[in-house]
Amino acid sequence: MPVNEVGPDALIGQVVDGRYQVLERIATGGMATVYRALDTRLDRDVALKVMRPHLAHDDSFVARFHREARAAARLAHPNIVGVFDQGRDGDLLFLVMEYVPGRNLRDIVDTDGALAPRAALDIFEPMLKALAVAHQAGFVHRDVKPENVLVRADGVVKVADFGLARAVTSETVTSATSEVLGTLSYISPEQMELSQVTPRSDVYGAGLVLFEMLTGRKAFTGESIPNVIFQHLHQGVPTPSTIVAGLAPELDDLVLSAAAKEPTDRPADAGELLARVRLVRGALGAALDDRPSRSAAATNDTSVLPTVSDPTEHTAPYAVSPAALTGATAGAAAGAVADGTRDPGGRAALPRVAPAPSAAGAGLATGGRGSGGRGSASPDDGEVSPHGAVPAKPLRRTAAAPAPAPPPPKRSRRGLLAAVLAVLLIAAGGIAAYLTIGPGAPTTVPTLAGLSVADAHTALDRAHLKAKDVPAFSEDVVSGIVISAKPDKGAELRRGQTVTLTVSKGQERYLVPTLAGASKATATARLAKVNLELGPITQAYSDTVAKGRIISSDPSEGASVKRGTPVSIVISNGPQPFDVPDFRGMSLADAQTLAEQSGLTLTEGDTVFSTEYDKDTVAAQDPAVGGQVVKGDTVTIAMSKGPEMVNVPSVFRMSEAKAVATLKAAGFDVKVDRFLGAPLDMCTGQTPPGGTKAPKGSTITITIV
Repeated sequence: MPVNEVGPDALIGQVVDGRYQVLERIATGGMATVYRALDTRLDRDVALKVMRPHLAHDDSFVARFHREARAAARLAHPNIVGVFDQGRDGDLLFLVMEYVPGRNLRDIVDTDGALAPRAALDIFEPMLKALAVAHQAGFVHRDVKPENVLVRADGVVKVADFGLARAVTSETVTSATSEVLGTLSYISPEQMELSQVTPRSDVYGAGLVLFEMLTGRKAFTGESIPNVIFQHLHQGVPTPSTIVAGLAPELDDLVLSAAAKEPTDRPADAGELLARVRLVRGALGAALDDRPSRSAAATNDTSVLPTVSDPTEHTAPYAVSPAALTGATAGAAAGAVADGTRDPGGRAALPRVAPAPSAAGAGLATGGRGSGGRGSASPDDGEVSPHGAVPAKPLRRTAAAPAPAPPPPKRSRRGLLAAVLAVLLIAAGGIAAYLTIGPGAPTTVPTLAGLSVADAHTALDRAHLKAKDVPAFSEDVVSGIVISAKPDKGAELRRGQTVTLTVSKGQERYLVPTLAGASKATATARLAKVNLELGPITQAYSDTVAKGRIISSDPSEGASVKRGTPVSIVISNGPQPFDVPDFRGMSLADAQTLAEQSGLTLTEGDTVFSTEYDKDTVAAQDPAVGGQVVKGDTVTIAMSKGPEMVNVPSVFRMSEAKAVATLKAAGFDVKVDRFLGAPLDMCTGQTPPGGTKAPKGSTITITIV
């Protein structure tokens, strides 16, 4: 069914390749349309991916598509979408994959926004497991993005589109579609600049996917393709915690290292990135459950006063604009809100302020009834006005003006001295109390070594001391136990001083990274990153590991070892060579049996004439006997057609020289019998006789008289 002649929806209801009944369209992209189809042969739902027409007619793409689809089908892992079949039906170039019911990560992030760190890592880890399996098998995904990360209905994470070409044609680049922008948002700088694709390219895309899960937005966005490309090439990925406040620095480091612009600054492959993720997960622990709810950018917006809840009534938060508060009034309002004071209407109340009386006012306030009487302007006598001012109550007028207040009596020198002594005694008593029973009193550092952190903190609290924890590795003290204290037990300190606790992190151990399949240089780098060293190197033949790649390590992958432990490796010399078997003289069936037993592939070349080997037996082979081959090599054989039969010319009555020349020209060897010295120099007989057929190269006997 030509795709150029009908719309893609016309496939619904059709049967592709006589087997796959198209049920519904799932998605449409720049390269293909994906349908849910029924495999009528196995009675199961599958995902049918039908390539765009311009790709189906591109011979180079079709060849690569078939090659890479077959290779991708060999990737078997629970977190990889399986590839079941690939083929062509007329103008339809298609791929049959596992059908995964659920949502892709793009839909999850667009719908739910930024994920909590634990949820993000719960998706990120299986995604990296899938990529690590591909990298170890020598594959690069080329298009790591949220659309290719599927979360099944039961929570299983699967990565799709392994091994398929993601070449961006001129037609694709010039179309500013969301599909292209979505893909370019995750392509590494070296892919754009140099068309170089390595496992580090997938690591870059994975880092941007993690950034998006943690922040709810893409790291690089733009209105045009050149703008997005420019950001990849010339700008670093933003730090996630600048987008979402409260994200742990370890998560920032994880994203920034994975999405580094320089490939050498990133983890070598998904396996190495996965190891770092597990370390971060272990370091953060329960903190992974914190889900920051405010954007970091929001903290830089216009400042407002903190929202204060009234313990007796629920009122709306009250914000005071700093610009509206000036001088003392602003400071008072801010202090009122900070202290939690509210007026009955739910607004932040300003403190009562007594007006400063004039000289006359002062006289009125203190006259008649004395200080503190009803005529006083005590701050407690008025009510707060809407503007925070406290009006004084009106004073009662009397018939006559009050007499002026009498001057204060003079104090004697003896009274002044007594007052000074009293102040000094109070101060001395305060200092003594501070140094004996108060915060400055002496205390002794208790025994802390060997206690758990919690018990050590409790002991210090009882001694009125503070604790500062410093983690350190220890070969002898288990994790969480105090190794030592500084100052040590028995030291005399003042209350409130700090004791430094050295707390054990347990034995310093590092996990041996994945080395199998890597080169020696890569293994050295991976070991150095986890504080391990490359140990002795041995070599061995291997039928499964390519020459120059690592077969195994000792200690093996995942082993927990001390810092600086040498890890020995075995490097492959490739398959072991052996002498090529001699297939000559064998029938084709016998030759094929011997080839299979030897691990070789046997192919037939042209048939040849042979006087040495019977017809339908092997007459020749390449490589020849005496050469060497390895398992998997191909040996080409030539089957015998038997000897070539040619006509024997008659040389009767010819001279010896002419007879010999005639027979040799016909392809025969010649044997001459001379009778009585051959005085006549004439051929009088030949065997076989002229006019008959004989094998080419056989010997003709002539008699010369």
